[in-house]
Amino acid sequence: MNTISPYGSWKSPITSDLIVSGTVGLGQIAIDGDDIYWVEGRPSEAGRSVLVRRTPDGKITDVTPPPFNVRTRVHEYGGAAFAVSDSVVYFSHFADQRIYCQTLNSPPEPLTPAAKCCYADAIVDKPRNRLICVREDNAGKGESVNTIVSINLDNGEDIQILTQGNDFYASPRLSPDGVQLSWICWNHPNMPWDGTELWVAEINADGSLGEKYLVAGGVDESIFQPEWSPDGVLYFVSDKSNWWNFYRTPLNPPLARGEAKIEKSLREQPEIEPVCEMSAEFGLPQWVFGMSTYAFVSESKIICTYTQQGKWHLGSLDLATKQLTNIETGYTDISSVKGRGETVVFLAGSPIASTAIVQLNLATSQRKILRKSSDLNIDSGYLSVPEPLEFPTENGLTAFGFFYPPKNQDFAAPESEKPPLVVKSHGGPTAATSSSMNLKIQYWTSRGFAVLDVNYGGSTGYGREYRRRLQDSWGIVDVDDCANGAKYLAEQGLVDGERMAIAGGSAGGYTTLCALTFRDVFKAGASYYGVSDLEALTNDTHKFEARYLDGLIGPYPARKDLYVARSPIHAAEGLSCPVIFFQGLEDKVVPPNQAEMMVEILKAKGLPVAYVAYEGEQHGFRRAENIKRTLDGEFYFYSRVFGFELAEPVEPVPIYNL
Repeated sequence: MNTISPYGSWKSPITSDLIVSGTVGLGQIAIDGDDIYWVEGRPSEAGRSVLVRRTPDGKITDVTPPPFNVRTRVHEYGGAAFAVSDSVVYFSHFADQRIYCQTLNSPPEPLTPAAKCCYADAIVDKPRNRLICVREDNAGKGESVNTIVSINLDNGEDIQILTQGNDFYASPRLSPDGVQLSWICWNHPNMPWDGTELWVAEINADGSLGEKYLVAGGVDESIFQPEWSPDGVLYFVSDKSNWWNFYRTPLNPPLARGEAKIEKSLREQPEIEPVCEMSAEFGLPQWVFGMSTYAFVSESKIICTYTQQGKWHLGSLDLATKQLTNIETGYTDISSVKGRGETVVFLAGSPIASTAIVQLNLATSQRKILRKSSDLNIDSGYLSVPEPLEFPTENGLTAFGFFYPPKNQDFAAPESEKPPLVVKSHGGPTAATSSSMNLKIQYWTSRGFAVLDVNYGGSTGYGREYRRRLQDSWGIVDVDDCANGAKYLAEQGLVDGERMAIAGGSAGGYTTLCALTFRDVFKAGASYYGVSDLEALTNDTHKFEARYLDGLIGPYPARKDLYVARSPIHAAEGLSCPVIFFQGLEDKVVPPNQAEMMVEILKAKGLPVAYVAYEGEQHGFRRAENIKRTLDGEFYFYSRVFGFELAEPVEPVPIYNL
C-alpha cells in the first residue's frame, strides 16, 4: 500500500550519490579493423575523458592512462578529439591541447609542438603519412585563426596549412582513392546550422591542395556530415528543402582523374541529386566536431538515423532505389552512427534505458550492448515515462516537449494536491532535448515533481522553419513556449499552477532568467551558467559564438537597444521570485560575472537568492561532487521556497534573504 505524503516529500532510491557513482558520459565512437573505440567522461575521475578500446573477444580496456584527458577546445565545445588507424591512436590532451600519439603497448608521446593551438576532427592520410585536421591558432591578437592543416607523423613540427581564409572549418574527409579532399566551412555571422559550404580539392603530388571546387551550400543552406562512399561518390546532408535530407554528387570524372581542363561552369554547378526526400531530419546542429547520423556499410547501402516529432529512428537506405527501410530497435534517441561491413555501432537510449553503445549485426539482426552510461538497475516503479506533448503557443502556433508525471511506486500524494512542476529549457538554444532516460529528471519525478522538458521554437528536429522561429526572437519565442507549456499543464489540471519553477543551463539559463524577469508564470527558478547580460556575452565570449547573437537578437552594436531590452540584468526590477545560480569559475563561454551580477541585484532587492560556484569547472559540470551538489542544492532550494519537507536530509545551500 502506498504511503500518503505530499509531493516533493517522497523518498526515492534515485539519489544524487547513486547517479554520480554509477554514471559515465559516452562520446565519440570509432571502428579500427575489428576493434571499437569510444570516449568515456568519468565524473568519478574529476571529469576526465578516457579513450577506451573493445576487442572482438569482448575485452574492454582503457587506452589513455591518467592524467591524460581526451578533449579538445576547438570552438570551446570540442568533439572529435581522437583518431585511430592500425591500432595507433592520435588524441588531443586537454591540459596542453597538443596532439599525442600512442601505440597500444607504449605511453602517449607528444606529436605537435607546445604552442597556443588546438586540434580537432583529425583523419589519417596513410599514403602521405600525415594527419589532416582542423587547427585553431590562438597565438595572435584578436580572434583565433581556424584552418585545415596537415601534420607530418614523422615530424610533428612539420605542420602545413592546406586551406585557409574562412572563419571556420570542419569535416575534412579523404576520397577512397586519396586523390581528393572535401570539407565544409562557414563565416561570421553564420553558425553551422545557418549556412555552410561544401568544398572539394584535388591533392597535389607534394600534398598541397589544387584548385578548390564549391560543391554545395551557401549562406542560407546548412551542409552536414559530408562522406565519401566506397565507390567515390560524395554524399552529404542539406536542409535546402526545409528538412536536413540526403544528397549526393558524382563529382566530374575528369576532376577525379586529375585532368587539368574542365569547364568552369561544371565546376561551379555540379550535379546535385536528392537521395532521400522526406519530412524528417537526418542532420544535427554542429555544436561539436565529429557528429554522425549515418555510415556506409557497402557501396549501395547506408545505415542512418533520423528524427520525426522528437523521436529518433534507425533506417537502412538503399542507394540504388533510394528506398528507406526502418530498422526496429526500441530506442528513441540514436546518434554517432559508425559502420564497417555488416557491423554498425551507435549511441542509443530510450525512456526506460539509459544511453548505451550498441552494436548491431546487419546479417543476423542481433544487437549487443557494449557499454552502458549507467549500470544502475532501477525498478520501473520509480521511472516516469515521458509523454510527447504538443501545446498551443503564440500566434496560433504549436510547440513541443516531453511531459514527465511524478512516479514512485511507494508513495501517493493527498487526493486534493497537484504536483509542483519544473520546466526544463534546454541549452543551445539551437539544440533539442530527447526522450532518452535521464536520471537527473527521474531524480525529480521520483520525489513527486512533474517535469516538462520543452523543445521550444528554435529547437532542432522539426525542420528549418521551426528552427528559425528564434530568428531575431531569442528571449521571446523560447520564453513564451516555456511559459505556455507550463500554463497548458496547469489548465489541464496536471500540475499546481502556484508551484511552477523553471531551470536551464547556458542558453537555457538565459531563457530561465528571461521567463522569471519578463513573465509572471513561475514562482522560482534555477540558472546553470546562464546568460543575464547579452552585451557582456557579445563582448566576452569565444570566437565560435562571437556573432551567434546577430541572428538571434540582431547585429551589435547597431541594435544595442535590443540587447539591453532583452537582458534580465537590465530589467531585474521585474524579477520578484527566488532564484538559485550554479556557475563554473573557469567558464569561458558564459563567464562567472554573468551570474554574480544577478546575484548581487537580487540580494539588494531582498529576494531569496543562492549562489553556488565551482573551482575548476568550465561550461558544464563534470566532477562527481559538483554534479551531486547541484542536484541536491536545487532540490533543497525548492523545498524552502515551496514549503515541503525533505524525506531525507541533503547538504543545504546558503540562501540569502530567506
